Amino acid sequence: MKVAPRALYLLALVLAAINLRPGITSFAPLIERIATDLSLSRGLVSLVTALPVLCMGLLAPFAPRVALRFGLERTISLCLGLILLALLVRFAGQRSVVLISSAALLGAGIAIAGPLLSGFIRQHFHGHIGRVVAWYSLSMTIGGASGAVLTAPAETWLAHGWTWGLAAWSVPALLALLLWACLPNQSVAPTGDPQPTGLPWREPRAWLITAFFAIQAGLFYTLATWLVARYHQAGLSLLESNNLFSLLMLVGLPSSFLLPWIAQRRDNRYELLLGCGLISLLCLAMITFLPLVVPQLWAVLLGMSLSGSFALSMVLPLYEVDSPLAVSRWTSMMLCAGYSLASLTPVLTGLGRDLSGNYQWPFVALTVMAGLLCVFAWRLRAGKPGKGQNFVG
Repeated sequence: MKVAPRALYLLALVLAAINLRPGITSFAPLIERIATDLSLSRGLVSLVTALPVLCMGLLAPFAPRVALRFGLERTISLCLGLILLALLVRFAGQRSVVLISSAALLGAGIAIAGPLLSGFIRQHFHGHIGRVVAWYSLSMTIGGASGAVLTAPAETWLAHGWTWGLAAWSVPALLALLLWACLPNQSVAPTGDPQPTGLPWREPRAWLITAFFAIQAGLFYTLATWLVARYHQAGLSLLESNNLFSLLMLVGLPSSFLLPWIAQRRDNRYELLLGCGLISLLCLAMITFLPLVVPQLWAVLLGMSLSGSFALSMVLPLYEVDSPLAVSRWTSMMLCAGYSLASLTPVLTGLGRDLSGNYQWPFVALTVMAGLLCVFAWRLRAGKPGKGQNFVG
């Protein structure tokens, strides 16, 4: 079977990962204006963020079956096609049903592509998994940060309203699709492995990992939806609020790359998870109760802690169990239940804002969630497996 150069596979992985977040994070700078223009409640407009996250949870377990039928590279190409289509549909996003439908289509593409990209890493970069996962995580963070930072300038430059700002992210999706269409397709054959293939619902530690992942994902996607609105309502201008959110996303770039690397070298991933949880708790408390006190400092620290905890949580199953099949089972459970639960947080925050008339009380709830993040990180640290269980190369 024809095999492409490893550098081309790495470039394809980076381009695909870059496209997994801009379709979600690009809403943050525009969400209040979208809600006003379309006469939507905050609870309803939050579906543009919540639906992709929900799809990422509900559809993730089906990814291996689709890849088994169509092949790994071909399936990922189809997913990038779905993402491209969803972003193009946003040119007609002035209708709420079209905008929300595009979110569901986007989520379907991300849901299948995400788990398969992990399999792509395992298939083509065996022996270099730790390093490549760091690049994968960094690329996702770059995509998320770009969606937050560049959407408003793109809207201004295109001068055709916020629908063009959202749909502009179809350009990198098209570039990724063109590259993936050129990769040789490899079939995914059943392994015949006699080990259990169901999800580890009865494993207490798998639930701890899932709970940690669900909370950190819920916090990230909620802040990606409502942080700009929180700062704006607290008294900052819309430009200042957008700049703070952009700062939060940008400082996550080095954190998403460095923390997995440090954790692999020093075997202190659980201590780092606890540190990220404590920093998130402090920062969210300040944003909730004292949002105008050195907001740049808390945006920087929160961006570092959230990106770091995401990157670390993505590789936790690799350190917990000692076979590829078991890793897949634990990862599927973490993504399925974690993203499904996380999708509720942006919607509940929007509903809380509608009921209370401000963002302070919903952000109190987010601060409590950050406290729970610390509790789960502490529990993971207390019961960590021995050093012999280390599957990452």
